[in-house]
Amino acid sequence: MKDIAIYGAGGFGKEIACMINNKMNEIKPTWNIVGFFDDGVKKGTQISHLGTVLGSIDDLNFWESDLSIVFAIGSPKIIQLLVSKIINSRIDFPNIIHPSFELADPSTVIMGKGNVIARGVTFSCDVTIGDFNQFNSISALAHDVVVGSYNVFMPLVRVSGEAVIGNFNFFGIGAIILQQIKIGNNTRVGAGSILMSKTKDGFLYMGNPARKMDF
Repeated sequence: MKDIAIYGAGGFGKEIACMINNKMNEIKPTWNIVGFFDDGVKKGTQISHLGTVLGSIDDLNFWESDLSIVFAIGSPKIIQLLVSKIINSRIDFPNIIHPSFELADPSTVIMGKGNVIARGVTFSCDVTIGDFNQFNSISALAHDVVVGSYNVFMPLVRVSGEAVIGNFNFFGIGAIILQQIKIGNNTRVGAGSILMSKTKDGFLYMGNPARKMDF
C-alpha cells in the first residue's frame, strides 16, 4: 500500500478519508492514510478517529519518504497556492476516485492529476478535465465538456453538453450550466443558479437565470 495524506483537516478532509478507507480500499487495498496536513490546525491535533495533523506546508516539504497528497479544500486559489509551494520531489498527486464514479465511455475521457471525484459523480463521453479539480457528490458532466484546472464543483452540479470551463471557478450546490456555455476563469456560480449565457471573468453569478452580481 502507498502512503497518502490529506491536505485539509476539515469536514471534507474527513469525508475523503472515509472514502479512501471504507470505499476505495475495500475494493482494492491501495492507500495507507498517514494523517492530515493543515496550515490552520495545530500539529498533533486528532481528527475524529481518522488520524492526526502532521503539520503545515513546511513539514510537508521536509517529508523524507514518498507520499501522495490529496487536497480537501474548497477554494481553487488556495489549492493552487499550496501546489505552487510544495517543492518536495517525493510528493505526488494522484486522482482519488470513488468506486461509484460512472463513465459513459472511458476510452474518450482525458484526466489530469490531483483530481477528487466523490460518490455518484458521472461523466459522459468525450470529456476532458485538467488538474486539481474537485467534483463533489452526484455532480455530472455531459458529453464533450472541457474543464480546465483548479475548479470546485459542489454537490449536485450539472454541466450540459459542449460547455467549456476554464480555471479557478467555483460552482455552488445544485448549480446548472446549460449546453455550449463558455466560462472563463475566477467565476463563481451561486447555489441553485442556472447559467444560460457566457460569463465574464471574476464575477459572481446568481439566480434563475443567473445574472452577474456587481457587489
